[in-house]
Amino acid sequence: MTNAKGRSSTNDSIELLIDLVQRESVTPEDGGCQPLIASRLESLGFTIEWVNSGGVTNLWARRGTAAPLMVFAGHTDVVPTGDETQWSSPPFSAEIIDGYLCGRGAADMKGGVAAFITAVERFVTENDDHNGSIAVLLTSDEEGPAIHGTTKVIEKLNDRGEKIDYCIVGEPSSTETFGDIIRNGRRGSLGAHIDVHGTQGHVAYPHLADNPIHRAMPALSELTNIVWDEGDEHFPPTTLQISNFNAGTGATNVIPALASIELNLRYSPAITIENIKSTIEGLLKRHNLNYDIEWRDSARPFITQQGTLCDALQTAIKEHTGSSARLDTGGGTSDGRFIAPTGAQVVEFGPINKTIHQIDERVLCDDIKTLSSIYEATLVTLLAR
Repeated sequence: MTNAKGRSSTNDSIELLIDLVQRESVTPEDGGCQPLIASRLESLGFTIEWVNSGGVTNLWARRGTAAPLMVFAGHTDVVPTGDETQWSSPPFSAEIIDGYLCGRGAADMKGGVAAFITAVERFVTENDDHNGSIAVLLTSDEEGPAIHGTTKVIEKLNDRGEKIDYCIVGEPSSTETFGDIIRNGRRGSLGAHIDVHGTQGHVAYPHLADNPIHRAMPALSELTNIVWDEGDEHFPPTTLQISNFNAGTGATNVIPALASIELNLRYSPAITIENIKSTIEGLLKRHNLNYDIEWRDSARPFITQQGTLCDALQTAIKEHTGSSARLDTGGGTSDGRFIAPTGAQVVEFGPINKTIHQIDERVLCDDIKTLSSIYEATLVTLLAR
């Protein structure tokens, strides 16, 4: 849709979002989302590059060669729908109900993608000779293992010395009201798989067996009561959660030989990975457990301090919503964890996150239109001549 000047409007954001949601792209599938976006960007003078890996679709599109380089990053894959009969409308129909666009991925994060693509289109149309460069980084591996996605693009950029200065990840950061929170960092994520070994036997003869469940329970009770740290001025405290505990043969009269535990820590910079590992392994040894442990370091903490990017985005949010967005490092992980180590200023800003991954995921259409205007205003501050 264009206005009288031939300039695309924010209504284009909704049209694009409908198209994207209707493309089934359960991770690691892209469903044709990125080729659609690539064709739109190529018509604006973007150079299109595919960095596909391991069945994952990755797009790097750049316009310009000069610094500073401003990147919009996001993902086109979505989580499974769950029981589709529980949805008010089919999850890939992208129906608009009472002003909300409903569908899997509407908030996480095709809404953000649609908003920043249309913002880029309007900005480039009005600012053909803009300063610096603009790029879009998209992957279909954010909701999955995230080993063939954004990290592969960053590896290629690092290999050829291509430096990102600013990056906005279009993740749904807003919490209570649209525009209330900018994620300017994230805690680290450290996972562990623990196997506690025992000896199988009959429940009537426990003296002839060694029950790994009984052995593990006191250790796990102590583990879950550890106060790791108090966080700091920027980060909430470190937390630990046991997400899975599996044991048993299926029979009620058999003591199992193995208990398997999955746990995850979201940790602040107030503690190190080495401290965490030594504390947990020391506790397991102190409880005389026969165990194996496998660690998974999937994200390190990062933070973008108040500065050029945060200032520009906060000003744009205030202008278009009246809200004074606060900086916050809570929540889970995002692909910002792969971009921040390059030295870029990285923030996440997008729609309200209340319904992400849920039945009847949805976004308010007016919020997506406003989001696109905020992204455009940020571009104007950073790159307009």
